[in-house]
Amino acid sequence: MKKRPITTLFMLESLDGKISSGNTDELDADKDWCKIDGVKEGLHQYYEIESTTDYFSINTGRVMAKIGVNDRKEYHNKVEVKFVIIDNKPHLNKNGIDYICNWVESLILVTTNKNHIAYSLKSKYDNLDILYYEKLDLKKLLEDLYSKYNAERLTIQSGGNLNGLFLRNNLIDYVNIVIAPLLVGGKDVSTLIDGESISSSKELNKLKALELIEFKQLHNSYVQLKYKVKK
Repeated sequence: MKKRPITTLFMLESLDGKISSGNTDELDADKDWCKIDGVKEGLHQYYEIESTTDYFSINTGRVMAKIGVNDRKEYHNKVEVKFVIIDNKPHLNKNGIDYICNWVESLILVTTNKNHIAYSLKSKYDNLDILYYEKLDLKKLLEDLYSKYNAERLTIQSGGNLNGLFLRNNLIDYVNIVIAPLLVGGKDVSTLIDGESISSSKELNKLKALELIEFKQLHNSYVQLKYKVKK
């Protein structure tokens, strides 16, 4: 069996498991929850914990677009993180890729789109690398990140559907969740784990039991939970 990074699903969620504010890309936890009294006061704790996560972090172009990187004009301070961004549509535009390349140590863009705009920018950024796959295989991607980039640990911070694919492919090792004191509601609002549901008792093996390894009561009614996924 080929080696892959040890993975941790790290997310901010509401008490009812939502990772967004609503069912459109216009709505986003990062942009919206900082405006809500009773939630905004403790939100900084999530970002402080986020700054201590793994050197390698995987996300999607859709999430990056939702938080506004395609439109940002002012750069963040450079951070020592390798971003692995899965983007097929693409959701990222030229400005978004420019922003990310000036924000993080390096960007590994993963795509099944041979015409992705990143190819036209490859010569411009020495910290941009592209991994092309005819069909996305998360297990193969993790093995390649380990063998080609020495990724020993990886934080997963993607949307609910991709998180669901990681779950169904048995590729989540740990879960690190910050729970905001908030109820969102809405059956079609993205949750921590979305994607394909099981439909019979024969598929119960696809559910993953967890072992609690740490609990922290944070300030302003926030809670942090850390679990190990039982294999």
